[in-house]
Amino acid sequence: QVQLVESGGGLVQAGGSLRLSCTASGRTFSSATVGWFRQAPGKEREFVAAIFRVPGRTYYEDSLKGRFTISTDNAKKTVFLEMNSLKPKVTAVYSCAYYHRLILRSLRLPCQYDYWGQGTQVTVAS
Repeated sequence: QVQLVESGGGLVQAGGSLRLSCTASGRTFSSATVGWFRQAPGKEREFVAAIFRVPGRTYYEDSLKGRFTISTDNAKKTVFLEMNSLKPKVTAVYSCAYYHRLILRSLRLPCQYDYWGQGTQVTVAS
C-alpha cells in the first residue's frame, strides 16, 4: 500500500505561482511513476505532468510546458509541481497519482495509476 498526501494548494491571483507537494509513504519503489492530474467542476480528470522517480524524466501536458515544472526529492519521497504564470482556467482540484513501475505507454491516462491522493484545491482569481 502507498499513501499519498498533497499540499500547497490555495487561492492565488492570476499571474501568481504555487508549489504543490505530494508526499508518499508506505511501500514505495524507486522505479515508480508519479503523475499530477487535475479535475475542474463538471469536467473529466486530465493529465498535468508526470515524472519517473529514477531517472527523473519528465512529461507535461503540452499547453503547460514552460510554466509548470515537476520535480522529485527521492530522499523525502516527495514530488513537487511548481506552477507559474497561473491563469484562472487552471482552477481545479489537483491530485497526485502513483504507479510502482515506469509507465512506458499512456502515462497520461488516470487508469494507469494505482494510488491517488485526496487532492488539493487550486483556485486562480482573475
